[in-house]
Amino acid sequence: MDYIDYYKILGVDKHATADEIKKAYRKLARKHHPDLNPNNAEAGKLFQQINEANEVLSDPESRKKYDQYGKDWKHAEQFEQAKKQQRSSGGSQQGNPFGGGEYFSGDDGDYSDFFSSMFGNRGGSRQAKFKGQDFRASVQLNLTDAYKTQKQTFTVNGKNIRITVPAGIENGQEIKLTGHGAPGANGGPNGDLYITFEIKNDTAFTRKGNDLYATVPLDLYKSLLGGEEIIDTLAGKVKMPVAPETQNGTKVRLKGKGFPVYKKDGEFGDLYVTYQIRIPTGLTAKEKELVEQLSKERKNN
Repeated sequence: MDYIDYYKILGVDKHATADEIKKAYRKLARKHHPDLNPNNAEAGKLFQQINEANEVLSDPESRKKYDQYGKDWKHAEQFEQAKKQQRSSGGSQQGNPFGGGEYFSGDDGDYSDFFSSMFGNRGGSRQAKFKGQDFRASVQLNLTDAYKTQKQTFTVNGKNIRITVPAGIENGQEIKLTGHGAPGANGGPNGDLYITFEIKNDTAFTRKGNDLYATVPLDLYKSLLGGEEIIDTLAGKVKMPVAPETQNGTKVRLKGKGFPVYKKDGEFGDLYVTYQIRIPTGLTAKEKELVEQLSKERKNN
């Protein structure tokens, strides 16, 4: 396997902080996402490399192994174990644990030969199997899209993967697609694909879990005398009764008019509406006179 410079792929320095790596990944992932480059095979390949680089460098333990062992970082544990066995048997830290000359020297040695001798087909021995690299991807959905179950298609390793995204998925929620990562080594299992969803709120509602919240303006006269108000929900408009003398800031609950519960068909959260009484402006002389009469009437009571 050729060495891949993950730092170069993300465009960051080897001393970059976790936040710098995260920002670089998000910027590049959006730019080269297959959905935005449907006819660009190179963009798809680069997108996979970007995800691979992020997975390694965003994890402190993996990054440490990568910085030390380069392309052989996945086999770091076997390498360390071999060194321990070598020390316990009295061998040199830099010698060949199987006899013969040295395989590497210091931090600049070629670990590939070392691992080939450890795990290669020596004398018909069985090769060690390793799971393939996991891939990570992010998908953006609008809140109105997440309200309904829908299909999504992803391109991974040149193959289209079609999945069903259940209604009610949360912002930041991650799902795992087993076996859709990089191929395993020596007959080992494929890696997995992890998809993180970013939900963009394109509505006037505020989402908290499965409940939705909204502020609705209410006419002054309707708040005084009562009546009916048409309320917008994600499922359509509903008619709500307004009680006489409704106060500003009154909150009403519309049961079952919130967001769908993830993977529970027919279950929904609630919608909470807060009334904000709208004071009329541009009163005519007649309207002002009537308001004054009302004010005097209230004072006399």
